[in-house]
Amino acid sequence: MTTFDNRKDAAEKKYAHDAEVMFKATARRNKLLGLWAAEKLGKSGADAETYAKSVVAADFEEAGDDDVVRKVKGDLDAAGAGVSEHQLRRTMDELLARAVDEVKAGR
Repeated sequence: MTTFDNRKDAAEKKYAHDAEVMFKATARRNKLLGLWAAEKLGKSGADAETYAKSVVAADFEEAGDDDVVRKVKGDLDAAGAGVSEHQLRRTMDELLARAVDEVKAGR
């Protein structure tokens, strides 16, 4: 192989790895978000875990985060939890940073 081929292969592997890390981190972020929202909804234990799984599943409805925001915001609004969309998205950003660190650390 030439040096160019080696660089190309390394770049492709890095891209695939980065995509896998982001996929796992996004799923973890959604679970953490679900647990955060479950607490605001007064859920705990198995109910909180079930709700968190429903948030993870909501992310497969469409590309991007809007499906997750719509689900969680709707549930929080229905319960009168008083969480703004801005606060929800800020929490999602914070949880994504935490999730990326956890995934990279192998947790």
